[in-house]
Amino acid sequence: MKNYTELDVWKTARKLVKTVYDLTSKFPNTEIYSLTNQINRSVVSIPSNIAEGIGRQTDKETIQFLYISKGSLFELETQLFLANDLNYISEKQLSEVLENITSVKKLLNGFINYFKNKK
Repeated sequence: MKNYTELDVWKTARKLVKTVYDLTSKFPNTEIYSLTNQINRSVVSIPSNIAEGIGRQTDKETIQFLYISKGSLFELETQLFLANDLNYISEKQLSEVLENITSVKKLLNGFINYFKNKK
């Protein structure tokens, strides 16, 4: 197994963190302790749980952390829809970040299937 820092899924999730932080940096200051914080925590959780999963002893444990990462992706997606509803991000910005989220989802699903089918 490669070092987690060499994995495409981790690299792509890391790029998503930068994209999302750039978006939330423009949110109103009144959101700093609510939606901004929640979004940033969700996006940071994605590559963090991928890394933690790779550091685990068994494939079962690894898969568990990959599923946690996947859950954070869905949480992030919902929060970004809410940010759009509140007019903190435009439809175009939402669409672009959703494309990035979809890329991470596909890579993560593939990685989960790799561990599930590993014999």
